[in-house]
Amino acid sequence: MVVMRIAAVAAHFGRDLDRALRKIAGIVGDARDAGADLLVLPDATLGGYLSDLRHPDPNSLPPGLAEDSAEIQQVIALAGPMVVCFGYAEAVGQQLYNSALCVSGDGVLGRHRKVHQPAGEALVYAAGETFEPFDTPIGRLGMLIDYDKTFPEAARALALDGAAILACLSAWPASVTDRASRLPQDRQSRLFDLYDCARAAENQVVWASANQTGVMGGLRFLGQAKVVGPGGDVLARTSSKGGLALAELDVEAETARSRRILHHLQELKPAAYQGLR
Repeated sequence: MVVMRIAAVAAHFGRDLDRALRKIAGIVGDARDAGADLLVLPDATLGGYLSDLRHPDPNSLPPGLAEDSAEIQQVIALAGPMVVCFGYAEAVGQQLYNSALCVSGDGVLGRHRKVHQPAGEALVYAAGETFEPFDTPIGRLGMLIDYDKTFPEAARALALDGAAILACLSAWPASVTDRASRLPQDRQSRLFDLYDCARAAENQVVWASANQTGVMGGLRFLGQAKVVGPGGDVLARTSSKGGLALAELDVEAETARSRRILHHLQELKPAAYQGLR
């Protein structure tokens, strides 16, 4: 039995990179004190997210960082033996990608560029093209970035390629067209939770969901970080405020138990899904 502790973060990160790095150092320290083996931070941890989804301000964009930038090297150094996932705006020539890295003190373990783009995000970011899991000291892991989780095929592709843990890094706001007076009643709040539990249950994997909190321009972020078991059960969660959702489990044993009678990945019927070609 190999029991591990998985932590998902709800926190606010803005444009100030120095402040973000200080905050990451504090969160990593708290997670280390709690015995976390995996720490999942939100999308746009370094530099914050957009301030407007419909009409992004070209003069107020997240700072673009190369993978070998000093800021990313600092996060790698902070991670030490822990596996840490975090989001940033990746600069490649003149293009920006909404990206995530998975690192430990040994360096970069895996990377993901957000594939699915909501509303005006395509005006700022180029789109990624693939979902590819990777091996880490805690097992095979895959990453998605917020809107990616709306599409079942994204998580399914990672699970079919052997990922037992899926980390979803979000900067997921409340509804911009039909905002509720209280976040828990917001339509996007309900969808955020629904997708987390559905993606875990339908693929019988462990799901770690991190999200931004607070306000950036006209966007109010939901928080609601959580760790979900392979049966779709929420093992730990935060509220709309900042916090650390921490769950302890044997990933291999729990996924095997959930698949003992009904094994969704083995029972797929690809030939019947003609519309997906």
